[in-house]
Amino acid sequence: MWELTVLLLLVPSSGQAATPEKPILSLHPPWTTIFKGEKVTLRCDGYHPLLLELRPISTLWYLGHLLLPSYKKSIEVHTPGVYRCQTRGAPVSDPIHLSVSNDWLILQVPYAAVFEGEPLVMRCRGWYDKIVYKLHYYHDGQPVRYFHSSANYTVPQARTSDSGRYQCSGTMRIPVESAPMFSAKVAVTVQELFQAPALRVIGRVEARGGAFGGVVLRCETRLHPQKRDTPLQFAFYKYSRPVRRYDWDAEYTVPEPEVEELESYWCEAATATRSVRKRSPWLQLPGRGSPLDLASTTAPDPGNQPLSFRKPPVSRSVPSVPSVPNVTSAGPQFPAGGAPTAGPPACAPPTPLQQTAGALKPDVALLLREMQLLQGLLSRVVLELKETQPLPGHTVETPTSHSAVSQGTPETTTVES
Repeated sequence: MWELTVLLLLVPSSGQAATPEKPILSLHPPWTTIFKGEKVTLRCDGYHPLLLELRPISTLWYLGHLLLPSYKKSIEVHTPGVYRCQTRGAPVSDPIHLSVSNDWLILQVPYAAVFEGEPLVMRCRGWYDKIVYKLHYYHDGQPVRYFHSSANYTVPQARTSDSGRYQCSGTMRIPVESAPMFSAKVAVTVQELFQAPALRVIGRVEARGGAFGGVVLRCETRLHPQKRDTPLQFAFYKYSRPVRRYDWDAEYTVPEPEVEELESYWCEAATATRSVRKRSPWLQLPGRGSPLDLASTTAPDPGNQPLSFRKPPVSRSVPSVPSVPNVTSAGPQFPAGGAPTAGPPACAPPTPLQQTAGALKPDVALLLREMQLLQGLLSRVVLELKETQPLPGHTVETPTSHSAVSQGTPETTTVES
């Protein structure tokens, strides 16, 4: 009869067997590094159904892959290693790494994961609680805080940028003040509380009579599995102007009069205390009468560039203009089919091809002038060669169309351009 009762308690009304949740393993005091000879307490907490009232459920303890000879809910340990626990019928808990040190100085960090917006506390501890003087804390080799004597280093609201390797240094009086001593480096990782949000178009709103009534936007993000119960608030912006301030609703309806072509919106997700705030990339609405694309692409993140009230430029189609052939003999020759075309009207911005052609005009004029100078120099060389070696019975005539030799100074040639 008792066995039948137990089975009924474990099977919910849907007919599927209930899966027990993973137990939570905690450490007291909450530091992953201790001195040799010290002890800490491990506690295994998990969800237990009413079966616990009928028959005690034992707790299994593991050190690495070794099963420990204890079935209590909490145990005291002093051996370094990786600890896990398990209750009957439940998965194995997440591990806790315990380190034991024989140094004069150790840096103690929390065993549990630290998430964005939460305080990050570290303690530099001397051998068996001796006072540490001239205390420095380091983050990735750079000093971040100094204390005259023993004190904890606290980051009030941690960010993912606070992740890295930490270390501390200081002196102790044993019995006289020692030289500076350094602790071992400890890796600290700040977990992301939730992902950067993305703004999506999820549908349109129809007014009475089937008329268009607006566009529905949703600010989507995902919380860390360990923090899935954390409440978030959402705000919506049109360019730099807030259109709806923080609220628990992740959806916002753009009114029909505001739905215009290329209107840009973005959203922001934050915790209730605003300790963690993250922005979405830009989203351009399809505009009234345009086909709705639920997988529309987004623009760059507004957090990386200044915000502006100005609308983005609207592209306009330009009617084609027949090409004008280049009739200037001194200008550059273009291949067939590649002659430049007349530009668009003055109201439209120049195309990249026109900007490139405008930038090349000064270079072409300079090239023509250099070619004329080179032609004059070559004519001078030819004249000098003819004068040094005149042919018998022939008179050298100096061409005057391109260069002229001044009287009395036959060596000097002036080039007219």
